[in-house]
Amino acid sequence: MNTTHKRVYIITGGSSGVGAACALQLAAAGHSLVINYNKCEALARQVIDDCEKLGSQTLLVQADMALEADCLRLVDQTVERFGRIDGLVNSAAVTQFVALNRLDDLKVEDFLRIYNVNAVGPFQMMRACEKHMPEGSAIVNVSSIAGQIGSGSSIPYVMSKSALNMLTVTMARVLAPRIRVNAVLPGFIEGRWMREGLGDEAYDRVKQEYSDKSALGKVTQPHQIADAVVWLLKPDSVMTGQQIVVDGGFVLGKLPMMARVQEQ
Repeated sequence: MNTTHKRVYIITGGSSGVGAACALQLAAAGHSLVINYNKCEALARQVIDDCEKLGSQTLLVQADMALEADCLRLVDQTVERFGRIDGLVNSAAVTQFVALNRLDDLKVEDFLRIYNVNAVGPFQMMRACEKHMPEGSAIVNVSSIAGQIGSGSSIPYVMSKSALNMLTVTMARVLAPRIRVNAVLPGFIEGRWMREGLGDEAYDRVKQEYSDKSALGKVTQPHQIADAVVWLLKPDSVMTGQQIVVDGGFVLGKLPMMARVQEQ
């Protein structure tokens, strides 16, 4: 990342996980940060403190990505404080952990809430931010392989991430050539979000299953996803409209047994 020019980045869902990891990497490069959170104020303030210790100028803003007024307020406060926006990381997301075959455990309200945060929210943020973004700016949506493989924490989550993937492609065309838009698609990410959603026993079991099926034999950590996000934010990049899978090789899978037998 070019540290000779400090830039201003908004990170939604920046209180923990991938959002927090992105914040720390950008802060270490000397950039100014707007950290958004919805409910976890204590965690968000810790991220702010950590970023300021690295020399970053920061702004903390509570906002619910499902609400248009909150998205507009977040952008307005950013412009009021820093005067511009050079990049946006749409990392905020919600889910409901419901096994895919438990159809009767889902309500319409579940679909609407998850879709509004995970898909409509990023659109609202992109629409509000682009007016204040100069040429060479970038947007990165933190999506999921769930939107590609049709499997994840719940059907509403899968649908919302599939929508976000296609939104990324569409907005890349709409905002080109001034602003680049890409997505990073993690698989299983180690951390609090997955552990709290699954419970300790299921978390360990699912983590092992993902590791066993992945080409690299491991799952990802937040800072590894952040590596990809920060790389896509580089102002000299020419990549746009892409969906970058960072999943330890889970989608790729291991070499089939037949192929290994033939090699021997």
